[in-house]
Amino acid sequence: MANLRELVRRGEFLSGGHRACAGCGSTIIVRQILAAAGKTPVVCACATGCLEVVTTIFPYTAWKVPFIHNAFENAAATISGVEAAYKALKKKGKIAEEIKFIAFGGDGGTYDIGIQALSGAIERGHNMLYVCYNNEAYMNTGIQRSGSTPKGAHTTTSPAGTVIPGKQQSRKDLTEIIAAHDPPYAAQACPSYWNDLVTKVEKALSFNGPTFINILQPCRLGWGYPPEDTIEIGRLAVDTCIWPIYEVENGKYRITHRPKEKKPVIEFLKKQERFRHLFLAENTHFLEEIQREIDIKWERLLACVV
Repeated sequence: MANLRELVRRGEFLSGGHRACAGCGSTIIVRQILAAAGKTPVVCACATGCLEVVTTIFPYTAWKVPFIHNAFENAAATISGVEAAYKALKKKGKIAEEIKFIAFGGDGGTYDIGIQALSGAIERGHNMLYVCYNNEAYMNTGIQRSGSTPKGAHTTTSPAGTVIPGKQQSRKDLTEIIAAHDPPYAAQACPSYWNDLVTKVEKALSFNGPTFINILQPCRLGWGYPPEDTIEIGRLAVDTCIWPIYEVENGKYRITHRPKEKKPVIEFLKKQERFRHLFLAENTHFLEEIQREIDIKWERLLACVV
């Protein structure tokens, strides 16, 4: 498990003064990941999105590591090319040091328009870690629904009203889609459980080959909650099993945090404005559907654990 004192000694690799919202989960995630990778030089690629916009407004940058900004859909392709160039230069003796490669993408740039580049990078076997900071919508462009948006959520393209009560479809299970590629390591995490997240990053970077971590990132703007509640909201996502945290290492499943008491999903939903319409009398059947889906998926996950 990660050691907090050791992480502190490694220093900060994302500076303060960036322009993220108060309570933003993405910068918390990046700080934890870069601290975990701190013993080894890293090169980061980042897709267009909230994280890139708030940390690299020209002519400033909050990143204290080599950083490449690329288009919305191709963070995985970009880091693949950098990793391939590194291998070639190392083979020629022009680079001697060990370097790790990390790509960051939001759920829009990962679940949807970036899934082709990610799938290709994993299939080719590039030595890289891909991190999806998953805030469950296209937050940077106006809070539109994505393939990661959960059923019932209000967004600007699935608005809750008299026609529909929020998004009608269930979200994709991208972690399982990636696990089906059979990489050496894939996992789900949440910054509310920092030790779990940091340990997974250290493990992912230890493998020779492509690895993937899908990290739930509470978004105080798009989800609608007070900024000081980010960590609590993340814990509720894990404890209600709407976002179980687990890993798939060489095909073997392991749940890395089992709630002592599996809380009802309404404990998570009622804290956020994007779900408030579900508590109207005419929409409460949606709450039952959501709970039923979560229970089925949790039992399915438990069945995967040997």
